[in-house]
Amino acid sequence: MSLGIWIYLMAARGAFWRMHPEDPAGNPQSPAPSVTAVVPARNEVGVIARSIASLGHQQYPGDFHIILVDDSSEDDTAALALEVVPDIQIVAARPKPDGWTGKVWAVSEGVYRARSDYILLTDADIVHPPTHVAGLVARALEGDYDMVSYMVRLSCRTAAEQAVIPAFVFFFFQLYPPAWIRDPRSATAGAAGGCILIRRDALERAGGIARIAGELIDDCALAYAVKSTGGRIWLGLSDNAQSIREYATFGEIFRMIARTAYTQLKYSPLLLAGTVLGLAITYLVPPALTLAAPPGAARGLAALAWLLMSACYLPSIRYAGRPWFWAPLLPAIAVFYLFATLYSAFTHWRGRGGMWKGRAHTAA
Repeated sequence: MSLGIWIYLMAARGAFWRMHPEDPAGNPQSPAPSVTAVVPARNEVGVIARSIASLGHQQYPGDFHIILVDDSSEDDTAALALEVVPDIQIVAARPKPDGWTGKVWAVSEGVYRARSDYILLTDADIVHPPTHVAGLVARALEGDYDMVSYMVRLSCRTAAEQAVIPAFVFFFFQLYPPAWIRDPRSATAGAAGGCILIRRDALERAGGIARIAGELIDDCALAYAVKSTGGRIWLGLSDNAQSIREYATFGEIFRMIARTAYTQLKYSPLLLAGTVLGLAITYLVPPALTLAAPPGAARGLAALAWLLMSACYLPSIRYAGRPWFWAPLLPAIAVFYLFATLYSAFTHWRGRGGMWKGRAHTAA
């Protein structure tokens, strides 16, 4: 069964494992459509200067504006951003209404004030290369895409990041194969929230930001809203845009994963049980039987499954700049993600699900 799963993943799931960066290039033809970058920020003094500076240095041939939404920060996030790029617009988010998650409400506060053809939704820790906005718009126009999103290069400097982050990208694309997302015939929809360029009229057709008011996995929920209303979506992997948010410890990454893991399972105990079983069969059976089973067919099939697993994971390891011998260690990393998922369910049952930056979000 495990071998069959890995044959399917390698051969029939949109080649999600290839990990080929496809950074946008080119400029939109004149007159270039207007773009507004909306940056929700809450206590981001450690990263906001580099992020906002990268937006301020964009070489875009049309109108480009930046709106930073200060989401009740308790530090000098807004003042520092204004110091770096004096002409940005600072919006103080109003108190969050019931039924909204914190980040989505902050995004809506910025989108409400944007008056442009396109809106760039980006996080406060993302650093964009100077031609990034131009390239994003060019890709959207050339392919007639309503939404263009990139999984940016994540920080992979600390020991914890080097061990766990390559698998984060791998698992994300396994759930949301870019080839399927780009295919209008496929119902699969997904996006990476750090970098989403969306056409204003497509957003309005999808119901606006209010459509995803209570969503914790807001990026993929927005992608589904756009695609389900006839919009076309492009998702890819970036080599140049990057996140500068560091996770110094395994505990920090663990909590980051646990924040949305049970949400991904729709808060279903049945799906949780199925996920635990599926992870065990897919990731744990191959090494367990390879190392412990007596010589025979079971051991041989398990070894082949482990080999295919490692081959699938190797491009993610190379993309992250890690040595090849990390690839066979994916089963151990999967255990880390498994426990984070179980912890996510546990915190939800305690009424502390979706904990992030001092706020908790649970399903109604």
